[in-house]
Amino acid sequence: MKLITAEQMQAIDLNAIESLGIPGAVLMENAGRAAAEEILNDIHELFPGPILVLAGRGNNGGDGYVIARILADRGWQVRTLVLADENRIAGDAALMLQILKQLDGEVRFIDNEASLSKEFSAVEPLLIVDALLGTGLSSATAGLYRLAIDLINQSPAQVVAVDIPSGVNGSDGRVMGAAVEADLTLCFDSTKVGHGSRPGADYVGELRVLEIGIPRKARPQDDFCCNLIDESVVCGLLPQRPINGHKGSFGHLGVVAGSTGMTGAAALCSEAGLRSGAGLVTLACPADLHAILEVKLTEVMTQPLMGQQNHLISDNCDEIVALSRKFQSLVLGPGLGQNPQTFDAVRSLVARCHCPLVVDADALNALVGVLDVLPASAAMPPILTPHPGEFSRLTGLTVSTIEADRFRLTRQFAIDNRVVLLLKGARTLIADPDGRVRINTSGNAGLATGGSGDVLSGLIGGLLAQGLSPFDAASLGSWLHGASADLLADENGCAGLLAGDLLKTIPVARHQLEGVCSC
Repeated sequence: MKLITAEQMQAIDLNAIESLGIPGAVLMENAGRAAAEEILNDIHELFPGPILVLAGRGNNGGDGYVIARILADRGWQVRTLVLADENRIAGDAALMLQILKQLDGEVRFIDNEASLSKEFSAVEPLLIVDALLGTGLSSATAGLYRLAIDLINQSPAQVVAVDIPSGVNGSDGRVMGAAVEADLTLCFDSTKVGHGSRPGADYVGELRVLEIGIPRKARPQDDFCCNLIDESVVCGLLPQRPINGHKGSFGHLGVVAGSTGMTGAAALCSEAGLRSGAGLVTLACPADLHAILEVKLTEVMTQPLMGQQNHLISDNCDEIVALSRKFQSLVLGPGLGQNPQTFDAVRSLVARCHCPLVVDADALNALVGVLDVLPASAAMPPILTPHPGEFSRLTGLTVSTIEADRFRLTRQFAIDNRVVLLLKGARTLIADPDGRVRINTSGNAGLATGGSGDVLSGLIGGLLAQGLSPFDAASLGSWLHGASADLLADENGCAGLLAGDLLKTIPVARHQLEGVCSC
């Protein structure tokens, strides 16, 4: 599913009005009527209400006036609170307001917080319609609007947001001070980035997209592209698996991982590479750990690095660079530890590696303050897979700042550093150097367990080895990782899910996806 920004939606609206000749009032009437019909279908058992419509002075408020008029005309008890002076309402919204008033709609104009609080205490609505701010919000909610949002969220009534919950930035999903917590959001024409990217996505509730009469043809073109990663997207990313293929046909993944106490990370990552469908996986590990990993791993080949040590050192770099010439991809980082010698080795390998690269875990920590060692070429950009804590160290931003602005920060980091960045978390984000973004929809809280990230990096590395581009490998890997956890959660719940459990369900998730794609 493609997501668009608020600016793109404005361009689509303007094009429909100015180039195609569709009056703005017609689009507003269509939007309000479509939303009203959805509301009526959902809440018929609550008849006759009461219903409270909160409207602003812009087009979102205009949609609200149409909704209020239609619901009142169907016999519902509707009260509309307008958080603006009537004289400041203009254009199509003013027209819809006048029609509502002429039909004796109950409209109250609110210009202070005391009046707003009084109106809320005077009625106990069964439904609140949020038509306050819409997708064009660019500054933090404050004053009367902030109070309205707080009062909506404190109410036990069901809440329907018109186009987007007020307070959510439509272009990136930021919450601008405070936002309405909707049970249902009725989005017009196209899904916006703010609907799909956290934290805004957490406020949307159920999302429905309503057509409002804008033709799909002759729309303005825009270079920006964002997609929700669902089955329709990942079906186009699955690598081919010809019937006459052999292990050499499906790529050779190299893994550089492990240190004392963290051989499990190396093992999970390597096995996940095989579970992705890669034909061969070789784990290069510190010599002192080789015997342990030989026991842990059966199908994965192991390569002890020269020198008797329990962690990666700079002296190993020439050997690894030589090995990488036979790999189709390399994963660097799981369980490497944070020895200064290891960090020096990681920086050298990132700069010298000859194959597509996934940089994860401790290898990310080695890049703090030295991002200039990343390859400058965007032909095959490295994939970086931080969780918010690791991304905090890479950027110098706090975790809370990152979580509040995930979409914009992820996209900009990928562009600035010429990498594919996968920022983990609910609604994992994947961005590439060209500014494209994908938002993953699979997965659950069961993935919040040690080793889950090691499985993800191995899975992505294995897909890279099978010939996918870095952006596609990160996207498909993220989706399969989450889908595998969803299969486990459906059977056993989220609590107690182990990273190793994912290894058995990755092929099942891929097989089920192949079945969907063949239909």
